[in-house]
Amino acid sequence: MNVVSLMLMTIATLDHSSWDGLLKKYLNQESRVDYKRLKQDDLPALDRYIAQLAEPWPAAITEPEKKAALINAYNALTIRWVLEHYPVESIWKTKKPFREARHTVNAERMSLDDVETRLRKMGDPRIHSALVCAARSCPPLRKEAYLAERLDRQLEDNTIAWLGNSKLNSFDPSKRKAEVSMIFKWYRDDFQEKGATLEAFLTRYGPGKDSAFLKEEHGKIDFKKYHWGLNDTGPLGEGYSAWSFYWDALRNR
Repeated sequence: MNVVSLMLMTIATLDHSSWDGLLKKYLNQESRVDYKRLKQDDLPALDRYIAQLAEPWPAAITEPEKKAALINAYNALTIRWVLEHYPVESIWKTKKPFREARHTVNAERMSLDDVETRLRKMGDPRIHSALVCAARSCPPLRKEAYLAERLDRQLEDNTIAWLGNSKLNSFDPSKRKAEVSMIFKWYRDDFQEKGATLEAFLTRYGPGKDSAFLKEEHGKIDFKKYHWGLNDTGPLGEGYSAWSFYWDALRNR
């Protein structure tokens, strides 16, 4: 039995403090990741955190603790996979980045898509504001770990920040038009469960009066092109084109 296993036997939940420290240290004000410095200086710390997530989770873990841990796992594993290949223009330059079950979470072999699916089944569409797939069009990566005791507030804040970022989502009441992330198209059903509507979600979390027109008829929703260039603090990924993405996605089928 290794050290991590012994630690987990003596605690009631997972410890996300090391991940919290890495986020605070290597994210800039635009929620971009300093992959170069992280790879040079703190890869062992990230690997220790991921090793903890790989071990069986405490039997008494609550649903909010599980949700927070799965969000943290998705983001940490995505960054670790990028670092495996860094420098790289896009996560799509790597082999089957989302579909291959190459990660271990809670003693189970999973892909990033598997982790995302577990979270989607929890029925909270706000998780889409927290999962960051290493792309420039992703929601902002939060500069702290998600924790059960603060999870609801963190998801509320991240959703508001995401929809309030005009580079990622924009609302023009004069034209009665919203241009929002392609995530809302890809996962539209998640935002429309139990009789809800996408318009209601965007109005609730969008920037105040600017999104209120979506409550009325004739409001239009368009979806922005997704920039799959790496969410690096430097210029790497900035020039990653839609053509490059289509080619890489085809290669990764």
